[in-house]
Amino acid sequence: MIALQINGRRVELDGPIALLAYLDKLGVSARAVAVELNDVIIERSAYEGAELHDGDVVEIVRMVGGG
Repeated sequence: MIALQINGRRVELDGPIALLAYLDKLGVSARAVAVELNDVIIERSAYEGAELHDGDVVEIVRMVGGG
């Protein structure tokens, strides 16, 4: 069991998980969000290699269009 902070909330997962798998689990398109992992903005091209581990701090921001 690992614990992370995601968007200011404590989240417990069974173990480390790939970022893309976590986004999929949330039903969120990777193309529609920006992700910051431990104070570093992850380039969309690097999402595939990014993993979430115990103690990580993650911010997931959805893109919103309109005007």
